[in-house]
Amino acid sequence: MGFFKKLVDGLSKTRDSFVKNMDYVFRGFTNIDDDFYEELEEILIMGDIGVRTTEELLDELKERVKEDHIKEPVDCRDVLIQLIRDRMFVPEDAYDFMNQKSVIMVVGVNGVGKTTTIGKLAKKMKDENKKVLISAADTFRAAAGDQLKTWADRAGVPMIGGVDGSDPAAVVYDSMQAAKSRNTDIVLIDTAGRLHNKKNLMNELGKMNKIIDREYPDCHRETFIVLDATTGQNALQQAREFGEVADVTGVILTKMDGTAKGGIAIAVQAELHTPVKYIGVGETAEDLERFDPDDFVNALFMQTEE
Repeated sequence: MGFFKKLVDGLSKTRDSFVKNMDYVFRGFTNIDDDFYEELEEILIMGDIGVRTTEELLDELKERVKEDHIKEPVDCRDVLIQLIRDRMFVPEDAYDFMNQKSVIMVVGVNGVGKTTTIGKLAKKMKDENKKVLISAADTFRAAAGDQLKTWADRAGVPMIGGVDGSDPAAVVYDSMQAAKSRNTDIVLIDTAGRLHNKKNLMNELGKMNKIIDREYPDCHRETFIVLDATTGQNALQQAREFGEVADVTGVILTKMDGTAKGGIAIAVQAELHTPVKYIGVGETAEDLERFDPDDFVNALFMQTEE
């Protein structure tokens, strides 16, 4: 219950705006008509669920209203929540990497909390009795390595790094050698957070991937993108752009406690078809947890106060 309580608290801003406004529509309308659907559409889009997902949800809601002969707007609430729940998924094999020798590349633009998230993941994985190694391959941003080292020390895990401006692929090479010699379970690779030049980023990630494939061919591979939930639809756009240059296998949503637009978690799942694997609702390592769609939906749509 510890994390669920944090999730409930962390989603309070979203509940106080998006969910409360949604409930006003369900309770304030007497008929299920075009005005009702228009109002609902506006609130879903404002909650950062996204235009396409909103349209799909409302089309399905209209079908269900007809099929089930629903007459009262308030009776649409549970139907809509279930339709949202159906769109959120975590595959059964989502966390198989925890039971294999795995290399996880972590991507994302600067400022989303990527370095902090890697530190939290390292701590979390170590607490689950995994041997973790951090690879500080963001040699582009000044002091990124120092920041990551602080987190590595805090988590009690080793880190392989290079000097500022050195070749990130060389850091990855050293990290693969270290991982094999130390019988490491999980390698977490920090990468440069720039996206202004996709060609350079693609080349850089390509070089790193080639080295991992060559030096550690038997490892399980994952690429997680870190997204700042407070940036709403911008986060979705970042994920799309990174998806063009990397095979993204999971999303980590940070700063959910700082946003009134928690609907972005729904949009990410529905539009990218990439599962949210971790969600962050605070500053400490304990505030990052595996994503549970049922917990998220239950915490988000708790009955709001009148």
